[in-house]
Amino acid sequence: MSWLATAYYAGFGAFIAPAWMVESFPIIRIVLIALIALCSVAIVFTILMQPSNQEGSLGAIGGDSDTYFSKNQEKTLEGAMKRLTIVLSIAIGAMSILFFLTYIGYAGGI
Repeated sequence: MSWLATAYYAGFGAFIAPAWMVESFPIIRIVLIALIALCSVAIVFTILMQPSNQEGSLGAIGGDSDTYFSKNQEKTLEGAMKRLTIVLSIAIGAMSILFFLTYIGYAGGI
């Protein structure tokens, strides 16, 4: 019997996962937990390394002054850290959703 013929219902509605995929869910979940933990530590480190933005609170009262530096801030280290924070946040969210889906698939539904 081939691996396509022995498929389990994985709890994804009409999607039927093959047996080898369902049996590898615990390994996938361990890898996902490790990646989520690694990204979490990286995002904490990235946020702690960003300088505080003191002018943001005063900008609402007195108005912002557009300077050359404020317009080209994305090219600096501060802009790169801001982008890295966003990318890591999206990665953690996506991996959390995948982790939940593998749990549903391994448990056989909600």
